[in-house]
Amino acid sequence: MAVQTIANSSFLDFSGYRQTTATTVEAAYGIDPSSIGTAHLNVALVLARANDPTALLNSDWATRQQTLATLNANGTLWSTYGADQLQYNSVVSALTTMGIPVLGDAAGSDGYISSAASRTIWVSLDSSHFQTLFQTALVGGTYGNNYSLQYWNGNLSLPTEWNVVGIAPDESAVPTASTLSGSATATLSQGPQSPGNAASQTAAYFPGQIASTAYNFPLAGTSVATGTVGLLEPGIGDAMPDKTTITFQQGMDNYRATAGLTTSGTYYSVTNNGQSYSSGNGLERSLDAGVIASAAPQSTIGLYTGSGTQHGAQSSTYSAYQAAFWDLLNNPAVISSSWGDVQQSTPGSVFQEATLGLFVDAALRNITAFAAVGDGGSGDQMANGLTNLAYSYSSALGILVGGTSLSTSATASTDATLAAILASIAAGDLGTIWQLISGGLTQLPQAGSSATVIETAWNQYVLNGSELKPGYLPNNTGTGGVDPTQATPWYQTAFGLTPTTSDPLAQVGRGAPDVAALAGGNMLYIVPPPGMTTTAASNWNDFGTSAASPLWAALWAQMNAIFNDQGLPNLGYSNDLLYIAAVVAPASFNDITIGSNASSYTLGGSISTPGASGGVTATGFGYSAGAGYDLVTGLGTPNGELLARALTAIAHAQMYFDTPQVLGQSASGTWVAPVTESLLFQPMLTGTTHVDLAVGSSGYGYDGHASGSFAWTSQLAQQALQSDFSAQLITLFDAQSQSTPLQVTAQAGAGLQVNLHGAATTTPQASLSSPYGFVDFVSADSSEAVQVARTVMVAETAGAANDQEAVVRLRQVGTYDLDVLFFKVDDYSGTIGDLAPGQSGYDGAVLARAYQAASGSSWIDGPGFGGYAQTEIAHVNAGDLIAMALTTNGHTYYAFTAANPDAATHVWNYGLNTYGWEDTFGGGDRDYNDLVVQLDFTSTAGHGYLI
Repeated sequence: MAVQTIANSSFLDFSGYRQTTATTVEAAYGIDPSSIGTAHLNVALVLARANDPTALLNSDWATRQQTLATLNANGTLWSTYGADQLQYNSVVSALTTMGIPVLGDAAGSDGYISSAASRTIWVSLDSSHFQTLFQTALVGGTYGNNYSLQYWNGNLSLPTEWNVVGIAPDESAVPTASTLSGSATATLSQGPQSPGNAASQTAAYFPGQIASTAYNFPLAGTSVATGTVGLLEPGIGDAMPDKTTITFQQGMDNYRATAGLTTSGTYYSVTNNGQSYSSGNGLERSLDAGVIASAAPQSTIGLYTGSGTQHGAQSSTYSAYQAAFWDLLNNPAVISSSWGDVQQSTPGSVFQEATLGLFVDAALRNITAFAAVGDGGSGDQMANGLTNLAYSYSSALGILVGGTSLSTSATASTDATLAAILASIAAGDLGTIWQLISGGLTQLPQAGSSATVIETAWNQYVLNGSELKPGYLPNNTGTGGVDPTQATPWYQTAFGLTPTTSDPLAQVGRGAPDVAALAGGNMLYIVPPPGMTTTAASNWNDFGTSAASPLWAALWAQMNAIFNDQGLPNLGYSNDLLYIAAVVAPASFNDITIGSNASSYTLGGSISTPGASGGVTATGFGYSAGAGYDLVTGLGTPNGELLARALTAIAHAQMYFDTPQVLGQSASGTWVAPVTESLLFQPMLTGTTHVDLAVGSSGYGYDGHASGSFAWTSQLAQQALQSDFSAQLITLFDAQSQSTPLQVTAQAGAGLQVNLHGAATTTPQASLSSPYGFVDFVSADSSEAVQVARTVMVAETAGAANDQEAVVRLRQVGTYDLDVLFFKVDDYSGTIGDLAPGQSGYDGAVLARAYQAASGSSWIDGPGFGGYAQTEIAHVNAGDLIAMALTTNGHTYYAFTAANPDAATHVWNYGLNTYGWEDTFGGGDRDYNDLVVQLDFTSTAGHGYLI
């Protein structure tokens, strides 16, 4: 049997990437030489897959779902993407012949999962077995505060024919960090290191209250059944403290009662090899369980202990993930982990392959995996002077959750770092209010109110003299940054991102987090105390991204319920849907633009901080929140209902429709119109800019003017279509002009080019937006753009059903009496029969093709200045092409310039079937918000939860 040495398989390849310059484990960990002796270690051997699923996982969500459904129906999913059964049997037989104990089975009955489907064979290795298997010595020693470590020096070897591609020791330990940042130092400012976390009077709410009031969860306060949420709780499961007289069930139900829930909760614990309670893991478990029990009260909670505490098991996060992902009995559709493993594995090593492979299994099992990105700021509590993430579990197939701080009017008034912002609001400063609206503000602040006013990055560092508290070593700031062990995932590249570490290594990789939610600072979560010994007086105020992750998991349990109600499968691996939603429906996220997370440091220095007796030196590398995606809060925090609207619309479009994209690309990369269509060219300019458009053989050149300082964006237009969004806020931003749009009919196959200032533009997000009706052509410095968008909507109904009702949402910011009408057209240029827009008889053809509203009339009344209204139109069939008309002041305007009496363009596309009208003859002030209209083709499906 040929044996091959495995490259990059030393213990330091398992634990020390970007952490240590030491060449031996003893030096890296400071092992006590007198303690070195024999050891025992359980290890997972991960075999190669029968086939590579990369192409499937990089396809769109609907293709993944349809393929997985087919494979599951055929019973061939794991023969396709698991290990070859004969190969698996051969390796197990060889291990048995070698006298090496094999652990686990497909049910994990001893705490370990071993199966051909999971590609995993767990083995129990004493020093002799380890030497026999890997031809390398396994030893044990102690370091630090008498911590034990099982380790080896040098690389491992295995039989070549076994085709082992991954190795996962049931062990977790990080070496003492070496300084890798050179001589970098940074001078910190006195006081709070980031705004919005320094209130003298913090607020605390139950997670369900936060989900409902801060994040607009779509099923908050309902009794709609939601699916199981699995929680990783390594080693503890449902264990309770010694001498506690109540059970975990009783503790959970007591907590639910204090949160105002009158029903008993349900849970199960997968604990097959022992569990034990400690205050540390008890605190984490209570936080996780409390968030789900309150924010998703109709969900069953699953607790996953992992390998357990007996027979040499170490309850690694790896084993807990595997237990959750391969629970074939309970089949949780959503998993949340607040536990990272501290080891940092070398890119491309067998250790990284093992952990990344876990998330491939989860994606193939159609499980959504959320993980807390961490609470240690940009340095992530690692004293190498660089920025860091927990690389082992930052898979691009999981959703990483960062942290924010929420401030109400009451708490903000006690936070000196927010005083200038509050003063600007009180003074009516539009720039400040605009920024806060993008961050989720829906009402002007009222003194002492409990409504959220400001959301910032979570960062509780405060420097007082030379003392930094709470300090870089404890958990008190949201982690975020770049994982350079992985390539940037395709959905981030498609979003236009190149995440790069801010430290001297400037490495590119997977950006984190993906999303964020409240973690701490000026608002905390009310959850059970660490021992679940809950009474009304004993609840606990807790914090961390360990709360933000299960909060997102609670939201996803609601999303799955809505998807299932509309006839869709569970979301599963759905990171790409989040990034698509952020492009086509930006109001799905509250854009957090305030704060930072810098906390890179080395040990030794003039800054005193808890946990570092010799002080620390700040190296100053980190990240700041900003407009759009950032490496502190990701895409932002959720507006749950708007995100649900967007995700269901996107999912049905992908699953059931093959709508032509607004623009396609030729083999040479030239943009072309795939069908004959009416296109809006919507400039978004910062000054007088020469715009050159080429559509087929026609050219259009003109000097465009600057958009108003607060010209409406897609985010604001979509935010306005919420019934509780303040009319007072909306009307503050009336009469902000857009740059003059142009409408052109492009013939099928016509090439299209956009230049600004005579220079070519790029289309960084086109692959995400073009299937949904628009493409942004962006200037080289990203400061200006021309959006090319359709004027015709496609009725992508739920399940491609016919004779449906579509929801119509209206927000009026014009003072005239307005009425809107929807009518069916025959093509993307607005033709009805043989009549093109503007031809004689077109008006009559429009009325003959009009949809009927719930009122019985074809025309729908505007709700009045600042007002909101919602109704429905009937008898909409799948694939209908729908256009609009507006009547006001004796004139009728169409979405087609050629049909308008003043030959002006009166409509602006704000994405996701949302349009803004300009109601004045000749174009008026061109603010395109006089009536904002949205058609929603999916929310009436099922029980209509999103209506």
